[in-house]
Amino acid sequence: MSDVKILIVDDDLNICELLRLYLEKNGFTTVLAHDGQSAVSIFNDSKPDLVLLDIMLPRLDGWQVCREIRKVSDAPIIMLTAKGETFDKVLGLELGADDYITKPFDTKEVIARIKAVLRRTKQTTASNTDVVEYDKLTINLTNYELIVDGKIIDTPPKELELIFHLASNPNRVYTRDQLLDEVWGFDYYGDSRTVDVHVKRLREKLENVSDKWSLKTVWGVGYKFEVK
Repeated sequence: MSDVKILIVDDDLNICELLRLYLEKNGFTTVLAHDGQSAVSIFNDSKPDLVLLDIMLPRLDGWQVCREIRKVSDAPIIMLTAKGETFDKVLGLELGADDYITKPFDTKEVIARIKAVLRRTKQTTASNTDVVEYDKLTINLTNYELIVDGKIIDTPPKELELIFHLASNPNRVYTRDQLLDEVWGFDYYGDSRTVDVHVKRLREKLENVSDKWSLKTVWGVGYKFEVK
């Protein structure tokens, strides 16, 4: 893991130092930031492979930092939140966060989560040459394009990954928890509402495009990409 660089963003210097020590002990390279504006600047300069991002930050909060990073990069982001803080998991997911950890945390859990997210990211990158095509529909993960009836449709990364996952396995029914696990990686902490939100948005883009396939709800179970 020595070639993996992690940006740690927290205004608590003790937490930053603790994370730095444990991450470097486990072979990671680290860079630190203590406020939101510095985090964005350091991210752009150092191009880390993963970001540990506290929510409550001076200057820019974690949500704003997440938005700024997502404008330029798909690097995985793990949000850090204090126990008892209001934390909307759906908001985090929709902004592009890959996971979250609640403070106080066990450093072994942090390492495990980081490795799990990096594994998933590596798998996604490896499959990014994939293109799925159906009648009037092309889902291209190489350049993250959704082409509907010949037109490129502006689609957030997670929506594209969700429809790609479903369309890659036509007629297979997925539960919401399975989709959270396999698309977002929220195997224990996901909120199934976010799947519904993403499916609803995809339906708005795909409804009535073709009579040869459709994005179907399987009541009481989940969703499937149905091919007739």
